[in-house]
Amino acid sequence: MQPAIVCRNLKKRYDPRKRDPVDALVGLDLEVRVGECFGLLGPNGAGKTTAIEIIEGLLEPTSGEVEVLGMRWADEERGIRQRIGISLQETRLTEKLTVHETVRLFRSFYDRGRQPEEVLEVVSLQGKARAWVKKLSGGQKQRLAVACALVGDPELLFLDEPTTGLDPQSRRELWEIIHAQRQRGRTTLITTHYMDEAERLCDRVAIVDRGRIIALGSPAELIARLGGDHVIEFALENGQAGAGVPPSPALDALRRLPTVRDCRLDQGSYALTVERPHVCLPALLEHLREESHVMARLTTRHASLEDVFVSLTGRHLTDDETERS
Repeated sequence: MQPAIVCRNLKKRYDPRKRDPVDALVGLDLEVRVGECFGLLGPNGAGKTTAIEIIEGLLEPTSGEVEVLGMRWADEERGIRQRIGISLQETRLTEKLTVHETVRLFRSFYDRGRQPEEVLEVVSLQGKARAWVKKLSGGQKQRLAVACALVGDPELLFLDEPTTGLDPQSRRELWEIIHAQRQRGRTTLITTHYMDEAERLCDRVAIVDRGRIIALGSPAELIARLGGDHVIEFALENGQAGAGVPPSPALDALRRLPTVRDCRLDQGSYALTVERPHVCLPALLEHLREESHVMARLTTRHASLEDVFVSLTGRHLTDDETERS
């Protein structure tokens, strides 16, 4: 079956005439299969929004090739637009229309599609059909933007950071919409910096950092590459060395503990990726006792895509970066 999206050696340089141009994409290769929910993950500035806007036909790449549903933007723009739906990271809708009028307007852009009333029910806005857009809350406006993307009954749905700023209930409702798209055999491309969201929703994910894909696979596959399914996190009392305080534990010594696959120190907190926490924990506690360290905090959890990102980049997904995308 032909892929829903193909990108080959995609590059985007901003302000190339300036002395210090910004390379938002530096050779991105991507293939999204029909019927899957695919996630582009990365921090602000990674290039994921630039990538999705090029695929959507909103930006011109500096170089590279893009195919959407087997078509190219230069040859079949209208044909592509009739078969996709887009919810941007920030959508500004006409505030002097009602919710129903807004969705009906977007429905008029498509040769075929769904009824506005049906779509409003899907996004739980049927009770706001006659409300002015300007009277909606931020979360309601976000759901209205998704309704506008769905009203054309798209084969390919683009959602750029769709749950940013949503309350937990609205977030779960949007997850249900994405699940429904998959059940109907439709394709969804989502960008997000919420790793838990990607693990729940996506069949496959690509982790984007500094304009290139650094990891690709299902969430389970990427987590398995860490070599351990669990993470032990701990902090010590008097975390900074000083008079009368033993030096911090050596990372090399912690890596030699049973079933440990990786170890890192981040702002005074240690994280061990381990295969069997019930084997590692007694050895860890004994090692700290022998070194005269006092535990201040200890938690265990399952490894996540966030751990994958930190392992690959040395940074957390939430680290503050300058937005480049």
